[in-house]
Amino acid sequence: MKRADITVPLQIAEYAELSAEDRALVDAARQATYRSYAPYSRFSVGAAILLSNGETVTGSNQENAAYPSGTCAERTAAYYAHSTYPDAAFKTIAIAARDTSGAFTRTPTAPCGACRQALLEYETLAATDVRVILAGDNEIFILPSVRSTLPLAFCEFA
Repeated sequence: MKRADITVPLQIAEYAELSAEDRALVDAARQATYRSYAPYSRFSVGAAILLSNGETVTGSNQENAAYPSGTCAERTAAYYAHSTYPDAAFKTIAIAARDTSGAFTRTPTAPCGACRQALLEYETLAATDVRVILAGDNEIFILPSVRSTLPLAFCEFA
């Protein structure tokens, strides 16, 4: 039996260290948290996707009393982006969250597994890496691709 380790490349930055383009994307994700509908979890998530055509599309989580009828911010943004700009590739996605107190989370919040898989579909469709920026209150994680968040992705085996 062999052993293998999976490692994930990760940059850790502060907000002030980001490029102007990345700060704008994080700001858009943070603003999207205020459009969240989260009466049950009180956990508001926002996502902003920068597209290859220069457009930025945002989404927020939308809950529903009939779980699991709601949808996450990342999928809201991804589905809207592709349905509105089907020829534009995703370049970067930024994700931010506010906790039950209404404050931005101290540490970055990662997408759920379903969102990682959905985002990987668009990365695969574009045949190019989609950078992922996970924004905490000040600490920010930057990953080189969606694939790096889901190293044993379903589509790898299909």
